[in-house]
Amino acid sequence: MFTNTYLPHVGGVARSVSIVTRDLRQMGNHVLVIAPEYSDSNGRDENDLDVLRVPAIQNFNGSDFSLRIPVPFIIDDSIDNFKPDVIHSHHPYLMGDAALRAAGRRRLPLIFTHHTRYEEYTHYVSANSDAMKQFAVHLSTEYANMCTSVVAPSRSIARLIRERGVITPVKEIPTGVDTGFFSKGQGKKFREEFGIPRDALVIGHLGRLAPEKNLLFLARAISDSMADLPRLRFLVIGQGPSEDEIIRIFREKKLDDRLIMAGKQTGNRLRDAYHAMDLFVFASKSETQGMVITEAMAAGLPVIAIDAPGAREVVSNSKNGILLPPDTSEYIFSETVRDAILSSQKLSRWGKAALETAGRFDRKKCAEKLFRLYESVLADSEGYAGTENGYLKTWEKLLAAIRTEWDLVSEKAKAAIKIVGKDQKEGGFGK
Repeated sequence: MFTNTYLPHVGGVARSVSIVTRDLRQMGNHVLVIAPEYSDSNGRDENDLDVLRVPAIQNFNGSDFSLRIPVPFIIDDSIDNFKPDVIHSHHPYLMGDAALRAAGRRRLPLIFTHHTRYEEYTHYVSANSDAMKQFAVHLSTEYANMCTSVVAPSRSIARLIRERGVITPVKEIPTGVDTGFFSKGQGKKFREEFGIPRDALVIGHLGRLAPEKNLLFLARAISDSMADLPRLRFLVIGQGPSEDEIIRIFREKKLDDRLIMAGKQTGNRLRDAYHAMDLFVFASKSETQGMVITEAMAAGLPVIAIDAPGAREVVSNSKNGILLPPDTSEYIFSETVRDAILSSQKLSRWGKAALETAGRFDRKKCAEKLFRLYESVLADSEGYAGTENGYLKTWEKLLAAIRTEWDLVSEKAKAAIKIVGKDQKEGGFGK
């Protein structure tokens, strides 16, 4: 598994890779995770010997991401010792490049999970450049077409990437959720710890607190819904660069005493946090699956969300929550939340339906689907070539390396040429 984000990083991809790694191991497979160092990881994982941390620049460009420093010999030695059957990439760049090299040089099947709508993250590199957004789209498309198979975490994303030009076979496999684990929790205990009154009605949100998650919209909408309802509280679980802005919005409306910023939570405390909520809200338009929505439903929570890839596969309008149009105003979102949180009958009915919905995303079922995909690509592939021990002969290995490097350069050049050509026609670049 090659990934740009992994625990202790807080985010959907990191958690997704962690979950599927754990499930595949429980099925009897060996999994090596190759990921950047994080400041909290100190270059080692005491509870997981099969994690290779590579040197990285911390907090790249003001974000909470780590940027890998190229050190191919460290990765190559570990892979040669591990002797994998399949390489699985979780990003189309940085560690994704390393994954492509590892697979290409060894003639191994390469699976790519298209976790992210990458165009929604270009603000970490360039100030909302349209050209950069289009480059990100083309880059991920070209990368997908260099892989053996592509995993889409939702039907919406499978359809979207096919429309963008992905011709590699696409398999829809969501990241699973431990429905049994999230179904039970000590919500009262969590409320007591954070000073939330027992009779309070708690609106909750969980996730990485970053600009691409549409959190300022959410904060303004929720603070409006709470204005004249003293029993309402807003419980936010997570960390990230948007934290101060959320606090500022509530402070300006003199509601900061009813905002609970509980920070990063994991394990049983994460489960308890969900059970401390009465309603879960989600406004992100950049998701591909919205795993936290499924976790919330596994805890019996109804969900109000913006219609976007990932959310629309989970939220059924007026059945387990409300799915609002992408252009919904803060006022409409606010009023929808008010109407729902004040109706115990709606919350109860939607909560029961939410539990049924979560069952479709049970993690064991999802891991089995991924394992069957591995089996199918291995059956269609010639596997290792060359000598008896599975390694390529020296000359074949060199040719494979050259071919892989050429493909990598070509892939990025194609994406750039498409954008430059289009931008020249429109009369400018980097608008």
